[in-house]
Amino acid sequence: MERQPLLAGVGIAVVGYTSSFAVVLAGLRSVGATDVQATSGLVAVSAATGVGTLWLSRRHRRPLTLAWSTPGAAVLASTHAVGGGWPAAVGAFVVTGLLVLLTGALPTLARLINRIPAPIAQAMLAGVVLELCLAPVTALRSHPWQVAPILLTWLVLARLAPRWSVPAAFVVLLLVVGVDAARTSGVAGPWVPQLTWTTPHLSLGAVVSIALPLYVVTMAAQNVPGVAILKSFGFEVPWREAMTTTGVGTVLGAPFGGHAINLAAISAAVPASPEAHPDPARRWPAAAAFGSTFLVLAVVTTPLVSYLAAAPVAVVGTVAGVGLLGTLGAALSAAVAEIPDRTAAVVTFVVAASGFTLAGIGPAFWALVAGLIVHAVLRLPVPSRRVSG
Repeated sequence: MERQPLLAGVGIAVVGYTSSFAVVLAGLRSVGATDVQATSGLVAVSAATGVGTLWLSRRHRRPLTLAWSTPGAAVLASTHAVGGGWPAAVGAFVVTGLLVLLTGALPTLARLINRIPAPIAQAMLAGVVLELCLAPVTALRSHPWQVAPILLTWLVLARLAPRWSVPAAFVVLLLVVGVDAARTSGVAGPWVPQLTWTTPHLSLGAVVSIALPLYVVTMAAQNVPGVAILKSFGFEVPWREAMTTTGVGTVLGAPFGGHAINLAAISAAVPASPEAHPDPARRWPAAAAFGSTFLVLAVVTTPLVSYLAAAPVAVVGTVAGVGLLGTLGAALSAAVAEIPDRTAAVVTFVVAASGFTLAGIGPAFWALVAGLIVHAVLRLPVPSRRVSG
């Protein structure tokens, strides 16, 4: 019983890391990071997640867990390079952290975010995730012998042990990379953990194209659900301190390539549930174990990325695709659940999935704008016709 919280925390940390590792890597590369800079970003968000989780869980003796923003990484993957390149993207990460800090300090800003209709926010997330979810299909066509074992493993485990389906696919990916590396030139790259500094550059295009969608999707798809999940198990989240911790963590991690950290949502359920311990008062060590595990994972991130660099990007993206299928399904379901908002949500999804770019601003922002405009127009009262005579 004493080991139960430890095992629960370590297990869900490994699941969360392996399930979204490739998504974060793809997102950082998409907005201009080199392999070295993307690796540094992964180390930064892993370390910030671990430190922030340890701070909150030990301070409040509650199972409060943080995570990197997987939906935010999907937004980055749909955005592609912006004017100003990687330094501008880093500047946008800093702005995102400052917005999170303001959300904790200003209740008005939190209420403003809550006024964005949930179907529109979820539709935007579904649209930006779609491209990554299509990756396994295209990769299967170009690299069938490497991708097929990964997909087969995922499918079998999705039936037998759903939580471990993506981590198992990740393990098979490692085996596939090892076989390929042994047949070719082997593995090259740094093996010692390292952080690479990038001086942030503020760019209006990057703020609009990256920071605002990243902030909205992180709040709507991570922080708000995270609070609800903890509350469902009887735990109150210290909102201001949680936003301060994640905001500061994001700002400090940004110059090293970290995009954003936030309250955990889905993975928060395990440390907060009886699966961690029957006694609610003794569940917080599961969150502490979660945080400690992420610090260990931060150390192994650099050699892991160097190892995976031996594989084609499309093969690595297969794990990202299957890892986001659940996110895509949940987002689509939430987007079309309410009939009055369905049309606006569908418009949002279509624009986000189209890859539409205007004035150097990516599809996530324009999808949100389009959805809110359609939502507002459809909510306008219909003028009554005056009957003559």
